[in-house]
Parts: sequence; C-alpha cells; structure tokens
Amino acid sequence: MWSNSSNCTSIYDFRNQVYITSYTIITVLGLTGNGYALVLLIKTNRQSSPFHVYMINLVISDLLFVMTLPLRIIYYVMGHWSMGSFLCRISSYTLYVNLYCSIYFMVAMSITRFLAIVFPVQNLQLMTVKRARQVCVAIWVFICLLSSPFLMSGEDKSNPNKTKCFEPRSANVQSRVIVMNYLSLVIGFILPFLVILLCYAGIIHTLLSRTQLSRTLTAQKQQRAMGTKAIRMIVIVLLTFLISFLPYHILRAVNLSQTNTTCNSDLLKSIVVTHCLAAANSCFDPLLYFFSGESYRNRLSTRANK
Repeated sequence: MWSNSSNCTSIYDFRNQVYITSYTIITVLGLTGNGYALVLLIKTNRQSSPFHVYMINLVISDLLFVMTLPLRIIYYVMGHWSMGSFLCRISSYTLYVNLYCSIYFMVAMSITRFLAIVFPVQNLQLMTVKRARQVCVAIWVFICLLSSPFLMSGEDKSNPNKTKCFEPRSANVQSRVIVMNYLSLVIGFILPFLVILLCYAGIIHTLLSRTQLSRTLTAQKQQRAMGTKAIRMIVIVLLTFLISFLPYHILRAVNLSQTNTTCNSDLLKSIVVTHCLAAANSCFDPLLYFFSGESYRNRLSTRANK
C-alpha cells in the first residue's frame, strides 16, 4: 500500500528502481523455475499423490502471478498506467490470490505430511488424491472470493496527466483496504501459520519418539528417510514464511495504521522491499518441489546425469 506518499518524490524514484529490478528478476526466475517444475510434475502425474496435487496447484498459482509482472514492470518504467482498468485490476488481484493460495497450499501440504507421519494408518483413508483435488478447488474458490474486493480498485485518474495503478487514493478505497488488510492478516496469515506450526511440532515430536523406539536397522533407515523429507519441507516452508510473508504482513499493517501525512522514508522503503519479498515467494516454491517431491528430485538427478 502506498498511502501518505504524495510528497515523497525521492521515495517514488527508489520504489520504481527497486520494483523494476526485482520484478524483472522474479519474472525470469519464476517462469523458469515454475515452468520447468510444471513440466516435470505433469510427466510424473502417474505417480500422483495428495502432495503431488498440491504442488501442481502451487506451480499454477505462481505462474499465473508471474505472468502479470511484466505489466507492473512496464508501469514503473513508463511512470504511468496505459493498459486499461481491467488489466490494472487483474494485476493487483493476482498478487493477493497467489500470496494466499501459496499460504493455504503450504498448509495443505503440512497437514498431509503431519497425517502421514503422526497418523499413518488413518492417513490412508483420509488423504486420497480425490480429496486433495477437492481441497484444492475449495482453496481456489475461497481465496478468489476473499481477494475479490481488490478487483474493485482500478485505475486512479485523479491526476489527468498521469494515470496510476496499485495506488488507492480515495477515502472509501483506503478504508476498504484497511478492512481487507486485517481480514487477510488473520485469515490469510496468522491462522494458517499457527496451523503449520502445530503440524510441525507434532511431526518433530513423533519423529523423535519413533527414532528412540526403532530397534532394527531397517526401521531406522525408514524413519531417517521419512524424517529427512519432513525436515526439508519444514525448513523451506518456515523460511518462506519468515522471508516472504511475515515482513510483508507486519509492514503492511504498520503502514495502514499510520494516521499522519508525514513522509516516513524508512517505512516506505521498507514496504517496497517487503512487497518484493512477498512477490518472490513464487521463486522460492521450486525449492519445495525439489526437496520435498521425490519423483521431481529423481527426474532432475536423471537428467543431470545424461
């Protein structure tokens, strides 16, 4: 959000430079990493599992978002929006859809891994490919509806010489954004993060308990392999939350809580950086595919050896 910054010309210059550079890098890495991941995931679709289904949906979410970044790059290069109100709305909308779809798909992956390790017998009946697909549909519908108010904010033509986008100015729009911020903060970040932490606490506790109870060498190897996959996923998901999601939500809430009109350059620069980090989650996700998806890692290893 870019409120309270009408007199901050130097901050606008900083913002434009950072966004142009960051979005260009994210576009290249995001299209390459997620595009390659999607090809590999489709080729291994016969080995489909609930985790595999969630990863495919996460890749699609990332790709849909990354494909809109060139529109943002053009905007910040030109300094004004000239691509129509529809594309302005869609570009803003896809950011939030991707952000919260990514979070909820990670929650689904974490719950799946939790059930597989803590309740392996019940997991065979609870987590099927069909149910995973139903969960994905529910996540898409829920997040698309939750983010729909962002479709209402199109171009800003208050300045006849410079059409803007991504910068709500009117009091009505600003108040709606504040309500959406607190709603998305609780439903889109805090609650999912707590669920993930509970899942990981249960996973780690179970792995430690089973390791101590394992007596045979075969059991120890199986536990070690399962634990390694789970720990990889835990580390990657937590790093993504700490790097991409947490700073963004904190700074966004702080910015929207400001009541004065003084230009706070440090805060505004921090918001720019955290916004880029949030967008960069689409580049971090391929790490999750590589380290947590065995078929993906095996196919990568096979191609590397050819």
